[in-house]
Amino acid sequence: MRTSRIRLFAATGTALAALALTACQDGTGTQDEGAPEPAATAATDTSAGTPKDDTASNEHTRTGGDDTTGTTGGNGGTGTGGKGSGGGTGKGGATTDGTATGSGSDDGADTRVACNGSNTTVTARPVPRPLNHMLITVKNTGSQPCDLTYYPVLRFDEMQWVPQPVEASKPQSVVGIDPGESAYAGVLLASADGSGEGGTTGHKLTVGFQGRTPNSDGGPAAIPALPAKGVYYDSTLAVTYWQQSMDDALTY
Repeated sequence: MRTSRIRLFAATGTALAALALTACQDGTGTQDEGAPEPAATAATDTSAGTPKDDTASNEHTRTGGDDTTGTTGGNGGTGTGGKGSGGGTGKGGATTDGTATGSGSDDGADTRVACNGSNTTVTARPVPRPLNHMLITVKNTGSQPCDLTYYPVLRFDEMQWVPQPVEASKPQSVVGIDPGESAYAGVLLASADGSGEGGTTGHKLTVGFQGRTPNSDGGPAAIPALPAKGVYYDSTLAVTYWQQSMDDALTY
């Protein structure tokens, strides 16, 4: 009798356990397995194993975003490094080293040219005073101001020597002539006291022009007309530097 009662209790416990298991599986006693995992909010960097900050990535790709050490690309300059690579070529922009650049033209460009036989007319005539002197006149017939440097290089006929300049007549600056204006040089043809040697008469005169350096070629020469009887000269033949006024040219 006792054994039968024990078996009954065991059978009853087994039935109750099965009933409880059935209730859990049919939805009447749902097992709590915890809250669902939230959706991922950051991309996973598979290389580093840590979430990747999309905000920082976007900041780097945006123009002007902090990147590497440098300066901001200014208006017209090319930015390098920091603050992105903004900026471009603009009016009067600054270069990468801060030097301003502009696109304007140089209004102060030098437009002066050298005076020579191509842009002047040259005359040569003996004067009564001072004695044994001749005046050379150069008139600018061009459209630009021109400069006369040093002194004229004179050659009568086929002479083999060059008359020397009067050093005392050297001006303080280069003599310039505006269009339509003239400059001068004086020529001592012969000594007044007859001390000169090898006197002769010339019938053709060539007036040469010098360049920016002494004895350099300044361009085409001029051949002014001489009096029909010619011009007498001797070994004392000398010429002044170019002068701005006629009076200065005939002083020496």
